[in-house]
Amino acid sequence: MKPKIGLAMLACGTTLLTSAALPARAQTDPSPARPAYVVYDMGTLGGTVVVGNGINNIGWISGVSTTAEGAVHAALWSPGRVIDLGTLGGANSAVEWPVKNNHGLVVGISESATVDPNGEKFSCDPGFIATHGHTCLPFLWQNGTITQLPLLGGNNGFATGINNSGQAVGWAETALRDPSCVLPQVLQFEAVLWGPGTHQKRVLPPFPGDSTSAATAINDAGEVVGISGDCGNAVGAFSARHALLWEKGRPMKLPTLGGKGWNTPMAINNAGAVVGFSDLAGDVSGGVLHLNFQAFLWTRSDGIQNLHTLPGDVISEATGINDFGQIVGTSFDASFNSRVFLWQDGRMYDLNTLLQPNSPLYLLASGDINDRGEITGLACVVEGGACSGVLHAFVAIIAPAVSTGAASALPGADETAVRPGIAAGVRERVLQHQHLGHMTPAP
Repeated sequence: MKPKIGLAMLACGTTLLTSAALPARAQTDPSPARPAYVVYDMGTLGGTVVVGNGINNIGWISGVSTTAEGAVHAALWSPGRVIDLGTLGGANSAVEWPVKNNHGLVVGISESATVDPNGEKFSCDPGFIATHGHTCLPFLWQNGTITQLPLLGGNNGFATGINNSGQAVGWAETALRDPSCVLPQVLQFEAVLWGPGTHQKRVLPPFPGDSTSAATAINDAGEVVGISGDCGNAVGAFSARHALLWEKGRPMKLPTLGGKGWNTPMAINNAGAVVGFSDLAGDVSGGVLHLNFQAFLWTRSDGIQNLHTLPGDVISEATGINDFGQIVGTSFDASFNSRVFLWQDGRMYDLNTLLQPNSPLYLLASGDINDRGEITGLACVVEGGACSGVLHAFVAIIAPAVSTGAASALPGADETAVRPGIAAGVRERVLQHQHLGHMTPAP
């Protein structure tokens, strides 16, 4: 059955609503003093694909890099060097969510050397790291040593964030077979709070009526955000029916933008402000989930706010927020061409328009922003006016702000930067980085 006109069909059967079905985009008029940034390439572990996903307040960046041998390893960039965090016995590992700890603690996921007895793909394959049919384990890295975090009776787990008290969050399988799972997934998973002590773990339950939960971020007050819903494929969609905030272990349902899926908090700052992405109303038709999510900001005082998209784009997600309320995210057009945005003081900027002239990098996907306003994420190396297959982590450092008049005179400082050509393989890697890797853009 062909999709209705006005829908772009994804390979997995999920559809993306076009801009005609979306509300007005975010305000992007320049402010009297536009922000200004200088961007740097962070280097690699020997491969050609590198992603920055977290940046703490001392400027350490955590993420993932391919190696010269073709593996994918979790990586940490500290001043003057890049550190390979290793694995838990398998070939691959990654840090896939912003990590805010300022004391050298990093959490992530790693392939193990053990074949998954249920043949599951879980949350880490194919979207994040290839597991070769092996289990996927949550890890803690500290002082040069990588160790496994405890599971909940199942075979797989995923760690996403850790605060300055040493409390980590994520999700892990239980031994319960969940009828809402979609094969090959068979086991229920629940959100976990690990630590601060060794081997300490606590289940963060789903919202009443849901079967599964997953925690995505934690702040220094111990407030945790995440999702709740069906088991599904253990990746987004209806697994994120509800957006949650856990306080002292009790789940509170956060408001959404009206959709029935993809309601996902990505980060929470120390003031309790939450950012992420949420579907709009009308995302389900005929039993099919239509992607129409938008970046959001939620605060206790003002509720939920749709941050919308950059001009001409149709979906967006916010991935990081600092304690000053600056937000970074990614905005996509209908073909899944992407670019990084910075949201501050009620305005959304294409970060590519705020960079130094003739930058060799085009910023494709966001990771995180720290309290100094430094931003990390994924960029392509531009060659001949197009994004090459060389994808590197970037860090964007604040430069002196410039007035509107001065900004307009700078090359590339117009409201919307010219997008370079972006190949399908590059778009697919961006989707993986943005936790949407099980989907493929339509041809």
